[in-house]
Amino acid sequence: MSTTVVWSAISIYIVIAMIVAFLSRNGKQQSMTGYFLGERKLNGFVSALSYSATTYSAFMLIGLAGLTYSGGVGALGFEIIYFMGISLVALFGPRFWLVGNKYGYVTPSEMLGDRYQHKGVAIVSAIASCLFLIPYSAVQLTGIGYLLQGVTNDAVPFTTGVVIATVLALVFSYIAGIRSVAWTDSLQSLMMIITSTIVVILIIQSLGGISGFFESIETNKPQALTVPGNGFFDFWTFLGLTIPWFFFSISNPQVSQRLFMPASLKSMRHMLLGFLIFGFIYTLVSVIWGFSASILFPDLENADLATPMLLSSDVVPPILGVIVMVGIMAAAISTIDSILLTLSSLFSRDVYRHAKKDAPDSKQLFVGKIVIPVIAVLAFFFAQLQLDLIAVLSVASSAGLIVIVPAIVGTFFWKRGTASGVIVSVVISSIIVIYIEATGGLLLGLKSGIWGIIVATLIFILVSLVTKAPKQKADEFIDFVKERMKKKK
Repeated sequence: MSTTVVWSAISIYIVIAMIVAFLSRNGKQQSMTGYFLGERKLNGFVSALSYSATTYSAFMLIGLAGLTYSGGVGALGFEIIYFMGISLVALFGPRFWLVGNKYGYVTPSEMLGDRYQHKGVAIVSAIASCLFLIPYSAVQLTGIGYLLQGVTNDAVPFTTGVVIATVLALVFSYIAGIRSVAWTDSLQSLMMIITSTIVVILIIQSLGGISGFFESIETNKPQALTVPGNGFFDFWTFLGLTIPWFFFSISNPQVSQRLFMPASLKSMRHMLLGFLIFGFIYTLVSVIWGFSASILFPDLENADLATPMLLSSDVVPPILGVIVMVGIMAAAISTIDSILLTLSSLFSRDVYRHAKKDAPDSKQLFVGKIVIPVIAVLAFFFAQLQLDLIAVLSVASSAGLIVIVPAIVGTFFWKRGTASGVIVSVVISSIIVIYIEATGGLLLGLKSGIWGIIVATLIFILVSLVTKAPKQKADEFIDFVKERMKKKK
């Protein structure tokens, strides 16, 4: 693919995205709720597209395609498990929204701290989120680096792509906070789903239609159509990858924070429905891309280059290839700027505010904006390490975040849960996950995500049973949610 065409397409995208971002501005966004939650007024259509672009980023068309290239049809099963986990949004989404509006929560960590009546809960969960989400944001930067490097045949170096993504994520975050991110997300996700679907149709046609496509796989890589196939997806590997992904929608704060944003429960339902439609199409697209690359380019040293190789091949018209490239790049940037905003809100709302004895809202917002570039720089340096497959790294980050899930479940369904239970479970299980990831990714043959959810659950329950629960708050909180959910039905 011509480097001139690539740079021209990126320039056009930047201009259009900047215009959309500035048009999204609504006043000066001088409050935490305005800057980080869009004043809780996002409609269902924008919420759905923004949620989709934030969730389906470099992980999908680069990461999931690469995982399919490496492990075959097991990657489809892996992503279907994530789809099953969306049921958690149907269960927890209305509850997040109800308590967010009643108590004015800005972050999931703030919700946990208030529910368990201990600022230490908010601080510990916020720090844990920052610790594990920075590598995940680096994954998005890595994806863009691989993308631009691959489609231009190394004419655009990996680091240049990472720098471009970092700068754009910072700019979109600063223009109008979550409103500019949400509206640019909408532009990006529409472009992404339309163009990537067209590419799939062209690829399948070039391989002789649907029947020719499957015949090619059966002939060239028959093991790709079975599990464990070439051995990549053995049972314990599959389980270790899928468990963190199942809980992704509530464990990842950049996603769960969006449950506070819809204008109404009706908007939230539209958001969920739109996301399911988008996700189903996008999953099939990503898996087909991975299989197609395994047929056309069977000897890639790095599976994450499967998508760039497809887009720069003769199968895809150059103009369409460059449009899809920009769409993938834009989606990854949307995830990065969402993470930047979420982490900065976690730090300012749940760490700085408590350290400074309930600093005013304006001061929290000021600190949050200062923190954004610091987080971006950390993600940039982490991306330079190019550690592993994008999909595997994404799951490793979610494996760390899964340790907060028992506390979230207890927030809404177990009055006996205590602050001590949350703090001890998050701290100890986080250390265990970090140790496992730092020493090869396995402990007694099991991945960190399995250990994380088991250890966190056991500790949360046991410590809570021997410590005192905040009965008044627990009764008020859970009874309010139960009553409102009954009325909703």
